[in-house]
Amino acid sequence: MDAAKLMFKQGLMAGERILVTGGGTGLGREMSEAFAKLGAEVYICGRRGEVLQQTADEIMAAHGGVVRPIACDIRSAEAVREMVEQIWSTGGALTGLMNNAAGNFISRTEDLSPRGFDAIANIVFRGSFYVTQEIGKRWIAEKKKGSVCSIVTTWVWTGGPFTVPSSMSKAGIKAMTESLAVEWGRFGIRFNAIAPGPFPTKGAWERLAPGVSAVESAASAANPSLLARVGEMHELCNLAVLLMARGADFINGQTIAIDGGQHLMNGGSFHRLSEWDEAQWEAARESIRGANEKDRAQRTT
Repeated sequence: MDAAKLMFKQGLMAGERILVTGGGTGLGREMSEAFAKLGAEVYICGRRGEVLQQTADEIMAAHGGVVRPIACDIRSAEAVREMVEQIWSTGGALTGLMNNAAGNFISRTEDLSPRGFDAIANIVFRGSFYVTQEIGKRWIAEKKKGSVCSIVTTWVWTGGPFTVPSSMSKAGIKAMTESLAVEWGRFGIRFNAIAPGPFPTKGAWERLAPGVSAVESAASAANPSLLARVGEMHELCNLAVLLMARGADFINGQTIAIDGGQHLMNGGSFHRLSEWDEAQWEAARESIRGANEKDRAQRTT
């Protein structure tokens, strides 16, 4: 992220305490950096402790402030309870939660195994609920206001061919956002979601566009914007800050797309993979397996 392109004044988020799930890499890292730069105390969680610590150190070296890494597998409700207890014990209640942790890969649905389906659904669908509920219960009991923002995809409107587990799970998070915006709104807890279009990150790109560079993807991007390109990280971060900082309290229950209008033009999905042959799918599976093995080697929990 180009921090100079954040559109908000320094200190805007001073006094905020925000947890970003999946905050060590990808979009989570970018948003964590933006929140910290603007003065928030940020907690980042994920399964790879060394990666989290490195991210925290790099953000603090660049911007100061406090970024606290916590290794946690949000697929476990008990691990989530322990993490939230640790956060509350190191400074009190959070003011915000960014549900960002996710997993995804392209696959023909007929090739999916139950384990492959669960690998996505347990993180995105169940994990996001576990964290949201655990923090929400504390806010309600302590009569604290809070803001929850979740990263979904534009597939929540269009469907997601060849990414069915993610599409189903993200649609569930959109439903949670709209449901709890009403149910918990009376407690002063807001819920919104961001549906990014293509914002290339290493982990996602290795599983969603194996063998395709971000430059190549930008060149082939199809949307009605003036430039055929992928998203820039500061654009996503500016939207995340708007929804998480104070001053936008009347925005509740919304899912906002940030994709240059791409999903309105072509669905923003992987429907073109219908043209792949078996050799192309085998090459993609092999590339995805390699990316997964690298990630497993770095996990501490």
